Amino acid sequence: MDGVMDYRDWLPIRAWGAEGGWSIDWAWFGAAPLTEPFFQDSIEAALRRPFNQALRRQTAMAELSRWREASPGVPLQALVYHASRCGSTLITRMLCALDSHAVYAEPPPLDAVLRAPWRDATAEAHQGAWLRDLVSALGQRRQGAEQCVVIKLDAWNIFEADRMRAAFPDVPGIYLYRHPLEIAVSHLRQPGRHMVPGLIGASPLAFAPDEAAAMPRVQFIARTLGRLLAAGLAQCEARHLLPVNYLELPHAVCGRLGDLLGVPPACNEAVLAQAAHHAKQPQATFAEDGASKRAEAPAALIEAIEQWAMPSYRALEALRSGSA
Repeated sequence: MDGVMDYRDWLPIRAWGAEGGWSIDWAWFGAAPLTEPFFQDSIEAALRRPFNQALRRQTAMAELSRWREASPGVPLQALVYHASRCGSTLITRMLCALDSHAVYAEPPPLDAVLRAPWRDATAEAHQGAWLRDLVSALGQRRQGAEQCVVIKLDAWNIFEADRMRAAFPDVPGIYLYRHPLEIAVSHLRQPGRHMVPGLIGASPLAFAPDEAAAMPRVQFIARTLGRLLAAGLAQCEARHLLPVNYLELPHAVCGRLGDLLGVPPACNEAVLAQAAHHAKQPQATFAEDGASKRAEAPAALIEAIEQWAMPSYRALEALRSGSA
């Protein structure tokens, strides 16, 4: 690796563009497993370490490309797209039981590069290489047994699925969804970033500021969810992604999704054992909450979901069942 800095125990934590070009921020993770539900949580934990507070690395994006040439990392096994609040974190937590898998839940640098062309036209020409460089960096063998990478993307990245597929044409993916009323109630309780007008930044998911400001909250949630489901449906109809309903979890991870996700049959018991715990609060026991969410939904939300989200949900279900 002459002339190339060794990043084997480091991970990219931020990708950002400025007048001088795009850069990467790094943090040292060593061989520590990523035990937090989201990669952002793992980043925050890593940055609390004295070493990372005293020494940080920042490089130009070109340095990342040189590192990929010197150390390609393990291959990308699968991509998990989702409608949000529908079990995608459960899938990643289950896969974390496998020493063979490097699993990343919504890595911020990847989202930044995927959405870069929406705000920086010069980024589009480099995007494919940047995506491959980032995945290579995420796929380094920090613990030694890794054989593949699985990445769960942010919900709004369904609009960048074509860009991701162009960079990784042979990598399969799924689109995970759930009854939209249950998703909507979850966001009504505690909204995700994309369910707050103006918070996610440049994305085809975002409404114009004036339009978003004029919507009642339940309508904004329903229309945003409708856009997500419609985009997922389009990818599934084109056979680019496999539709998966939340109701199939957890057993689908070791069942019909086992080969796609690279789950060896001998590991099924260890993987399924993770489903006993709450995905976002691993110390808590999982409890099904679909019925309580539907019962909690106000009439205005039920009406808005029926109008904006249910048509795509029904189409996804028909496609999944093979009756479309």
